[in-house]
Amino acid sequence: MIVILPDIRSAHNVGSIFRTADAAGVEKIYLCGITPAPIDRFGRPNKEIAKVALGAEQSIPWESTASAAALITRLKKQGYEIVAVEQDARSIPYTHMRIKKSDRMRTAVIMGSEVEGLSSPILKRCDTILEIPMHGAKESLNVGGAFGIVIFHLICR
Repeated sequence: MIVILPDIRSAHNVGSIFRTADAAGVEKIYLCGITPAPIDRFGRPNKEIAKVALGAEQSIPWESTASAAALITRLKKQGYEIVAVEQDARSIPYTHMRIKKSDRMRTAVIMGSEVEGLSSPILKRCDTILEIPMHGAKESLNVGGAFGIVIFHLICR
């Protein structure tokens, strides 16, 4: 399983996702758009990511790319199923999705940014859109928390 993070603003959220991804056995993380990377363009470690990731940013392969849309197009050509986590009219509860163990290596999970979520052009490219049903006053969870809930559901079912 791979993860796509387009335009995540918070380095702490990115670090949290790296740490959770490591625990879940994620193969690779793609950092798209403005999402900060563990190493900046000058070769310096991002201290905020490192503080939260606790070394996971060194154990999981990652790649920065400008366009999530272009990445999704490329991954689909390689046979990946693209699974978004977002509130949308087409969303299904995350508990309704099951991925066979043999299909996990060809699954990409894409998380929306903290404020804007995933854009309509990105969502149109996704095969499945999952959401976490909300029962309280808040309409959404922190992206790091949402990632943890969904990724462990997908790998444990």
